[in-house]
Amino acid sequence: MATLESPPPGTSSSAMRNAFGTVLSALILLLIGVLAFSIRLFSVIKYESVIHEFDPYFNYRVTQFLSKNGIYEFWNWFDDRTWYPLGRVIGGTVYPGLTLTAGTIWWALNAINIPLSVETVCVFTAPVFSAFASWATYLLTKEVKGSGAGLAAAALLAMVPSYISRSVAGSYDNEAVAIFALIFTFYLYIKTLNTGSLFYATLNAIAYFYMVCSWGGYTFIINLIPMHVLLCIVTGRYSPRLYIAYAPLVVLGTLLAALVPVVGFNAVLTSEHFASFLVFIIIHVVALVYYIKGILSPKMFKVAVTLVVSIGLVVCLIVVAVLVALVASSPTGGWSGRSLSLLDPTYASKYIPIIASVSEHQPPTWPSYFMDINVLAFLVPAGIIACFSPLSDASSFVVLYIVMSVYFSGVMVRLMLVLAPAACIMSGIALSQAFDVFTASIKYQLGRSANSKDDVKRSSKKGKKKEREPADKPSVKSKIAKKRALVLPLEASIVALLLLIMLGAFYVIHCVWAAAEAYSAPSIVLTSQSRDGLHVFDDFRESYAWLSHNTDVDDKVASWWDYGYQTTAMANRTVIVDNNTWNNTHIATVGTAMSSPEKAAWEIFNSLDVKYVLVVFGGLIGYPSDDINKFLWMVRIGGGVFPHIKEADYLRDGNYRIDSEATPTMLNCLMYKLSYYRFVETDGKGYDRVRRTEIGKKNFKLTHFEEVFTSHHWMVRIYKLKPQKNRIRGRAKKLKLKTSSGLDSKAAKKNPWI
Repeated sequence: MATLESPPPGTSSSAMRNAFGTVLSALILLLIGVLAFSIRLFSVIKYESVIHEFDPYFNYRVTQFLSKNGIYEFWNWFDDRTWYPLGRVIGGTVYPGLTLTAGTIWWALNAINIPLSVETVCVFTAPVFSAFASWATYLLTKEVKGSGAGLAAAALLAMVPSYISRSVAGSYDNEAVAIFALIFTFYLYIKTLNTGSLFYATLNAIAYFYMVCSWGGYTFIINLIPMHVLLCIVTGRYSPRLYIAYAPLVVLGTLLAALVPVVGFNAVLTSEHFASFLVFIIIHVVALVYYIKGILSPKMFKVAVTLVVSIGLVVCLIVVAVLVALVASSPTGGWSGRSLSLLDPTYASKYIPIIASVSEHQPPTWPSYFMDINVLAFLVPAGIIACFSPLSDASSFVVLYIVMSVYFSGVMVRLMLVLAPAACIMSGIALSQAFDVFTASIKYQLGRSANSKDDVKRSSKKGKKKEREPADKPSVKSKIAKKRALVLPLEASIVALLLLIMLGAFYVIHCVWAAAEAYSAPSIVLTSQSRDGLHVFDDFRESYAWLSHNTDVDDKVASWWDYGYQTTAMANRTVIVDNNTWNNTHIATVGTAMSSPEKAAWEIFNSLDVKYVLVVFGGLIGYPSDDINKFLWMVRIGGGVFPHIKEADYLRDGNYRIDSEATPTMLNCLMYKLSYYRFVETDGKGYDRVRRTEIGKKNFKLTHFEEVFTSHHWMVRIYKLKPQKNRIRGRAKKLKLKTSSGLDSKAAKKNPWI
């Protein structure tokens, strides 16, 4: 009879330890998810459940339409309330990932009898996906350096201010789900690279498809992964796993990306995607060379390699020629304006002022790095060093990721969001490695001191005995010496460990402060702290409510493009331009009207069937993001299309002024008049708290516009176009009578009926 073999000693304890570690890791991940969700609720707790910023209002409006009318109506929706009189095809011009995600969540919750409103789902979508992003960061970092580094990176990402700024409750923008999609796509790529599994490669293509649906930043993925593949090929690290990780992604990912209406054939026709196709050809040539090398003799291999490389070069040259022809046919070389701005930071300011006018497209300052990633900036270099010991395909990818994200974040402050996951991954690796070294050193030193005490006791009991021969062999001694060389002194290890804990505590305090104070306030509702307490400025919603209740449904409202989405979503009125900024000429027309004298501006707005003009003014309460501060961008954008608008006409000796030294062109333009009309009545002087000076032109009247609404704090002012005056026939007859030569003196008398 066969006897059951007993398990080797230590196996059960090892299995128990592994099971306990797995359960503990799962519990920590759950707590990290709760932390990521809860730290983003300060905006709801301190203020209210409301949509933030400008773009989220459009996404909210689209989600409302989707939940009410269904997916088919959404794809075919022509919105006639935007970009009047052009309109906009929503289904073909929007990235649908965020809208479809929130709509699916709303439908699923209502299907199980949880009747949440669409607005509530939209408000909490970003905090939920921030928890998903933290878990995806754990999976990615675990594939690179183990579960300890993964847990540290996930905890750091859950709190990093750069990500919080775009994922607080109410921040219903594309980045809310796109960052999760970005990290998860990178994880599946690394997982496929480590395992060579075609299953994970297919999932990677699907995750990339979700990223394409969610955000235009998907081009970062389709350029970073080819760069890593090319790096592996050049450094001699090609393997079949690399081929499986890359080839299905390009084929399936491109086919799926072309299904997204806003992308379409741009997935194969624009320069942002050409790098992936070139690397696709190169990896096939390399794969064919490695295959031939395995089945041919060395002599035949040389001949075959020459043939394969020659054919490969010919194919590459043909592809390059086709790409050059496509690029040459485009005035921008096949690149989008934002992509060219990343490659050449001066491009937008020279040629596309509409892109340069957006504040989030400006380069960041050094303090913004400390504000958005805090102590991670000091841990990233240590993480990079740790990735080189040893260097693997996965660690080389995250090194390339951090390098590229640092460059792009230095060009555009918005891309600090892309830097945040990379910084958290590197910092998590650095913290994990440091904790391993310090705790191992403490454990070794404490064990060594305990062993020495035992030896002393043992030697005292034995008394004087013959000296023992050395028990350790030279090889063992050398191993112990090598191990001791990696061990730090006990005191240094304890101090370093305490410093790391203090660094983490400082990071947590900063992140909580940033979430509670810096990034929780919605732009639609402003607050100010003074000696009298907290002051709330709700002028925007007050103004949109006035438009909704006091104007006709078909009335057209003109404003600068920043407020288009909010006007359409909250006031339900037709706007001339909005935040989509797809038509530069239309925006330039509005900028020209704001820069023109009152009569010329009236003619422009009247030709667009505009009935009301909305301007934002912060001179009374000190709100700096008003239209006067944005006015030079209106001049530049308008002058780019209509040459008679010149920026120099609005500057005095190169300086932008609104006081008595301002130019006549500035003092007589429509924006100046609509902003400062009756402003002198507030304090008798007309002192602008933003520009910190008295205005130049104080007492003036409007001839073609009339004020119909000014909010409580003068932040929003709405004017109505006066109707065109009818011609007075009596005056024309009077002139005709005076000029006719056949009239006598009696006939020349004034006709009482005229």
